[in-house]
Amino acid sequence: MVTYTYVRFQGTVRSPRGHFPGVFALANGLARDGRLSEGQYRFWRAANDWYDAHYPNPSDTDPAVYDPERNPGAVAWFKTTAVHLIERVPGYLELLAAHGVPCERVESCDPGRIVYEDDVQVVAVPYPHP
Repeated sequence: MVTYTYVRFQGTVRSPRGHFPGVFALANGLARDGRLSEGQYRFWRAANDWYDAHYPNPSDTDPAVYDPERNPGAVAWFKTTAVHLIERVPGYLELLAAHGVPCERVESCDPGRIVYEDDVQVVAVPYPHP
């Protein structure tokens, strides 16, 4: 039996930059576009505030971590040991489903070249496909 080390929740449609956006980016896009109901907006704001308070933003440590030229396709993955963070993701999945935004859970032992790491997450650049 394989034990996965990393988990990511992402959309199923590639962004214009070529990667699959994570659930936070997708939810932020709905909020930015004014597509959330009042109740959904309250959930989104409170959930984002909770995450902001409970884990580091990799860009605060390395402002270039998501730079598309330096780290093309870089995306964040939770460490599977970050249960307290992962268990709150379903609220985002429900929000996205209510707007017809399909998402999937992806697990990996090796998500790519790791360009950032802390106690609960990594940012990795996917390996190129042949």
